Amino acid sequence: MREEKKFLLNYSEFYKVKGFLTQVMTPDSHNNNEGYMVRSLYFDTLDDLCFVEKMDGVGKRKKIRLRVYDSKAKTAFLEVKQKDGPYQEKRSLEVRKNDALELIDGNYDVLLKYKGEFAKQCYSMLKEGNYKPKTVVEYQRLAYIAKENSIRITFDSNVRATESNFNIFDSNLLLYPVFPRSTVILEVKFNGFLLEYIKNFIDNIEKSELSVSKYCLARQVSLGFVY
Repeated sequence: MREEKKFLLNYSEFYKVKGFLTQVMTPDSHNNNEGYMVRSLYFDTLDDLCFVEKMDGVGKRKKIRLRVYDSKAKTAFLEVKQKDGPYQEKRSLEVRKNDALELIDGNYDVLLKYKGEFAKQCYSMLKEGNYKPKTVVEYQRLAYIAKENSIRITFDSNVRATESNFNIFDSNLLLYPVFPRSTVILEVKFNGFLLEYIKNFIDNIEKSELSVSKYCLARQVSLGFVY
């Protein structure tokens, strides 16, 4: 299982870290000058169990989302991200656009068409837990990779959301900001340990560790929290 750390950077820190990583890590193949779009629809139970467990700091928890990287995509990825203390595991199922739209409408039976144990597990979780779409979150991501130890470092900015339209294929979603645009979220994902030169550089950055997920940030806004 992988570990993940999240930090808040201002833009001065962002440009400093980006400049360093550009020299020592490999840019993600999907990067362009400004990175790429990530758009996710999050599912939760009627009583918002995923949100509550995250806010309460429950050690073992999960979240379920449907993700695309382009509103014109022909497929989407149904993902389950499970957390156990500092460790996490993400599993993913690629589904056709028509089936993704069915999932958005709450028709989880379409998962029965897909082979494999994970598809069956997703079906059981969504049906038995009575999960419903809760919010769409979109942001811009810039990513870097170190093949050694599968280290992946990402910068996420312009985090926005909506709870009025769950169609992740809609190119005209009306999104509202859920986080100050003057900040960038740095995420570091790795297996077991960080390479020393990356660890030392990150340790020397003046930063604040972030514990709240983007899903929770979006729900906090809709529920009346002030960021």
